[in-house]
Amino acid sequence: MYIMALNCGSSSLKYQIFDADSKKQIVGGNVEKIGSPDSFITQKYPDGTKQKKETSMKDHNEALNVVMGMLRAASIDMNEIRGVGHRVVMGGSKFASSVEINNDVMREIEKWRNLMPLHIPASLMGIESARQMLPNATQVAVFDTAFMQTMPEYAYRYAVPDAWYRNLGVRRYGFHGTSHLYVSKRAAVMLGKPASECNLITMHIGSGASGVAIKNGVAVDTTLGMTPTAGLMMGTRPGDVDAGALLYVMEQLNLTPEQMTKHLNKDSGHLGITKCFADRRDVEENRESNPDCKLALEMEVHTVKKYIGAFMAELGHVDALVFTAGVGENDDYLRGQFCSGLEELGIKLDAEKNKKALARLDAGECEISTPDSRVKVFMIPTNEEIVIVEDTLGIMNKTYDANHLKMNYSFAKMNDKQR
Repeated sequence: MYIMALNCGSSSLKYQIFDADSKKQIVGGNVEKIGSPDSFITQKYPDGTKQKKETSMKDHNEALNVVMGMLRAASIDMNEIRGVGHRVVMGGSKFASSVEINNDVMREIEKWRNLMPLHIPASLMGIESARQMLPNATQVAVFDTAFMQTMPEYAYRYAVPDAWYRNLGVRRYGFHGTSHLYVSKRAAVMLGKPASECNLITMHIGSGASGVAIKNGVAVDTTLGMTPTAGLMMGTRPGDVDAGALLYVMEQLNLTPEQMTKHLNKDSGHLGITKCFADRRDVEENRESNPDCKLALEMEVHTVKKYIGAFMAELGHVDALVFTAGVGENDDYLRGQFCSGLEELGIKLDAEKNKKALARLDAGECEISTPDSRVKVFMIPTNEEIVIVEDTLGIMNKTYDANHLKMNYSFAKMNDKQR
């Protein structure tokens, strides 16, 4: 029996097929540039081999059809795909856990279309297509926002007119929840403590970025807000910015909400400052010769350190600081900058350990702090797909617990090397 993890972006589709018993990946891949004539799919196998196919795919329904064809060519029996776990970016306050998808769930997701115009339509189309192509499979929604639903009201409310919250749902939601859940469980294992006894700061830093303060195993605060544009500076998103400044710019340039949405999601962050680079690798490569690149990195480091300090004040005691996602896992320079000057707060990075802790070189989970660091610093490669798979299996087998501290996740246990 197989479980499929499906992640539909605005113009992309990522998929992975897992064996339900071993929870090992069998095959996976990415579809890119959906809606463009030059769209293509790259299927990847555990041995590192890849298969690329260029074909026009006008929407996610056509993309999923191509995926199914590629899977059949890889000898995957479609009848054996018994469950599909869908990453859904927004669940609002309605969904604090993963749920089996029915028409009521679809209607709830639909309500967030206007707030998430790039993500929600793609997710809905992906779900509908999967329901049609795999009618005998259990369809499960795994929400990016669910992990943050334990935040207290004083942390998720904005100081805006109460009716905005009551009638429009204006509040902090947070995102990247499956990633923060996964690395928090693995950090607890590395600490040798139950997750319910761990205070952590988890920093998911990739093209998109977010931090979460975790107290006794549950999220109590996050950098992101009602949308993914708040908090930390990112590749093309600004992070925190004065709302009044945005209104001023809209008025002066006569921008529509749609135009401003594009600027905040596609034209800001590192790209906005450097005017040419969104990828940190490019920004770093040019930091000595390009003053804008140097400034962009300084700005990101400033915001990350500011939130680490704020979360430490909020938590009181911190067991570990965790870095994950593309930058967090592979950029030893930025990790070093993020931790520089935090020694008085109990964070001491080991330069040699940090230099070697690169997920792209198969470093795996690493402790990168010095032995006398009061706060441990970890690099933990994230695995959002295994969370999706295990939530889907749990719902199918009726063993799923909406309280993730009670959920029997396989990755919340020590592996053979840690015993």
